[in-house]
Amino acid sequence: MLLGATRFCVEVVRSPDGQKVFSFLFKVKMLNIILCGAPGSGKGTQSQLLADKFGLQHLSTGDVLRAEIASGSKLGVHIDALISRGNLVPDDMMYGVIDNYLRTLPKDCKGIILDGYPRTVPQAESLTELLRKYNMDALMIDLMVDEQLLIQRLIERGKVSGRADDNLNTIRHRIAVYHNQTEPIANYYLHQGNYFAINGNHTVDEVFLQIERIIKLAKNQ
Repeated sequence: MLLGATRFCVEVVRSPDGQKVFSFLFKVKMLNIILCGAPGSGKGTQSQLLADKFGLQHLSTGDVLRAEIASGSKLGVHIDALISRGNLVPDDMMYGVIDNYLRTLPKDCKGIILDGYPRTVPQAESLTELLRKYNMDALMIDLMVDEQLLIQRLIERGKVSGRADDNLNTIRHRIAVYHNQTEPIANYYLHQGNYFAINGNHTVDEVFLQIERIIKLAKNQ
């Protein structure tokens, strides 16, 4: 199993007189993590902690999609209608978002955290292809949280954030969608040997310590 993959980068430097061009091929070992879990499992919080601790780029598909909604574009209006009902954004839309993100990573990137993607097995298969396209791999960390605690967390978050999708009916629907469509990706990564599950019912700090232990374990494999 690969924790990350070696990314080959080329840097082109011109001589002071502008006559000669020197190309340098160098390798960057990347730590790539797919953080998975039901709504309210703490993916966003843990992703930010991991980004700060290991110097990783944090891609929150939720933030990207909300930015598109805020832009008022036709695509944003369509996405808003889907998300506000607790539905998933179609695979072709998400594929384009992720491909564009990977293509524009800085050459000295230490790795990425994917928060909220993939959500379906077809998305996981597409992501595997995309990562290979950029000579990358990733491990999946699954935050397992009891459903009642998920509901409690999301209701409390809704009181603070005012997010339209943090009401009880939509919360139950989102969790049901997760169980039906997203949980099967665990088997996909399990068969690849890139899957780790942790108990996400604990405090933020306790969950983060579990993730750190997984990363250290994976690094030694």
